[in-house]
Amino acid sequence: MKNLTVIRHPLVQRDVTLLRDKRTPSNQFRAILRRASTMMAYEVSRELPLKKISVKTPLATTSGGVLARSVVLVPILRAGLGLIGGFVEVLPDARVGHIGLYRDEQSLKPVDYYFKVPRNLREAMVFLLDPMLATGGSSSAALTYLKKRGAKTIVFVTLVASPEGVRLIQKDHPDVKMFTCALDKRLNNRGYIIPGLGDAGDRIFGTE
Repeated sequence: MKNLTVIRHPLVQRDVTLLRDKRTPSNQFRAILRRASTMMAYEVSRELPLKKISVKTPLATTSGGVLARSVVLVPILRAGLGLIGGFVEVLPDARVGHIGLYRDEQSLKPVDYYFKVPRNLREAMVFLLDPMLATGGSSSAALTYLKKRGAKTIVFVTLVASPEGVRLIQKDHPDVKMFTCALDKRLNNRGYIIPGLGDAGDRIFGTE
């Protein structure tokens, strides 16, 4: 699928399997998700540009590199909070925004309740984080909000995606690159990913 990269690193795939398992309790689920998100952060940040600098070691002066572009991390509340820890660990200088959206259980449409992001998104590389890309409605709405605030370069990062959600993002936001660790089979009639891993927010916070 266009603009979609599936992260196939064996350690990531191992963790996706553990996260799918319904026997994995919330405390382990959170720890595994954080570990997986750390590895995901390395994969999705490969295209960040570097600026050359000079650095003095204890023995000599040599050249090195620092990030040449600012990074903004934006988790979609509440499940996106499960990814933020691993990303901040890898990108400690990143600024963090939050978008609050939930899916109406009847219409399956996104409803927004919170939006707070850093200023000057235009020059930043923005990573939008959400563990699940199901219908795609909430993710597409979040991308629209970010663009309205000036974001020009956005990468959408998710753990598990449905074909339906991927196609909606491709249609609504053909300029956005997507990364996932699993492209699953389909959605059921309630808008849940099959086989998926259940409700990520409930499993992260133990509210099942």
